[in-house]
Amino acid sequence: MRRDILSGIRISAVGLDSTFMFKPPDKLAHLLMAFIGMRKVRPIHPEIPYHLCARTNARVDFGPPLDFVWNCMENYLHFLHFVYAVKIHSFVLMPNHFHLIAKFPNANLGEAMNYFMRETSREISRVSGRENHLYGTRVFRSALSSFHYFTHAYKYVYRNPVEAGLSLRVEAYQFSTLQSLLGIAHGMTPLEEDTLLFDDVGQQLTWLNQNPGGDSREAVKRGLRRQEFRLANDRKSRRPNVLETNLY
Repeated sequence: MRRDILSGIRISAVGLDSTFMFKPPDKLAHLLMAFIGMRKVRPIHPEIPYHLCARTNARVDFGPPLDFVWNCMENYLHFLHFVYAVKIHSFVLMPNHFHLIAKFPNANLGEAMNYFMRETSREISRVSGRENHLYGTRVFRSALSSFHYFTHAYKYVYRNPVEAGLSLRVEAYQFSTLQSLLGIAHGMTPLEEDTLLFDDVGQQLTWLNQNPGGDSREAVKRGLRRQEFRLANDRKSRRPNVLETNLY
């Protein structure tokens, strides 16, 4: 579906061959767009990393043991890298969702992630006996247009298990590509060179394990909900967020 200011709104009926065209008043058009959840879809930038996240239906656990889910997802991430040329920077599996930071040099984010979601859903549902859809929503994506924004997402992803109370330290969480980067565990996910981590491993681990505080975490969380990552101004002062210049 797409919105065209000149020609109105085009809506295709699911399961029908017919397509309906109409030109609602401007106010009605805005209400209708909000109701059906349509957003302006921005083109994929081949050289910009994206944060991607998807949750299970009703936010319940995946079902099978996380070891199985992790191995399943690693297998398909391996496939994405070699077949879709996806460049993977980090991946963390949580009990009911995952976080991925990756680049799509062929601008094929939609195709690659549709394949990943479909195949992991099929494999995990086969083992768990789940009949409904595994994932409750589409993949949420956020373009990280600067290295500074990339560092915010990078820390947010690797700290997710700590913030959820699943691990005391980022490097101790089993279902994270950080363990394979550090040589703690063997991983199948082909990862890009991590210049951020290996600039100074000890210092970067200290930074990753440092609690940024609730306000900063909420600011980054909200920023990652946008198609292009952006930090909202401080609510009280209306000045730019301190994270525009400070580390998360």
